[in-house]
Amino acid sequence: MAEVIITEDLRKKIDQKFKAESIKIFKLLYSLKENPHKGKELAQIKGILIKEIKYESFRFYFIVEGYKIKILDEKNLINILIKFLAMSTKKGQQETIEKLKGLLRSFGSQC
Repeated sequence: MAEVIITEDLRKKIDQKFKAESIKIFKLLYSLKENPHKGKELAQIKGILIKEIKYESFRFYFIVEGYKIKILDEKNLINILIKFLAMSTKKGQQETIEKLKGLLRSFGSQC
């Protein structure tokens, strides 16, 4: 099972934006514990994958250690860390992805 971490800023944004519907979104995000392969792969920087999960017209961006996900079986997924970093609408998608790429290039796997 993978560990899913949602940044505090993103958690607050989700609660403010979606109110009661935020429960559905958190269930979607935490579903990665059971299935870390879920989501669309957007980019890879220094061995870290940037992926997204969609909920209606919103995208939620997260990073995973791509190498581990591709080679480990389900029993060994306990060591994988998934961090949710941002969300956007379709309109702001490319800008958000570029910001995440810049962060990963600057800080590497410390993000």
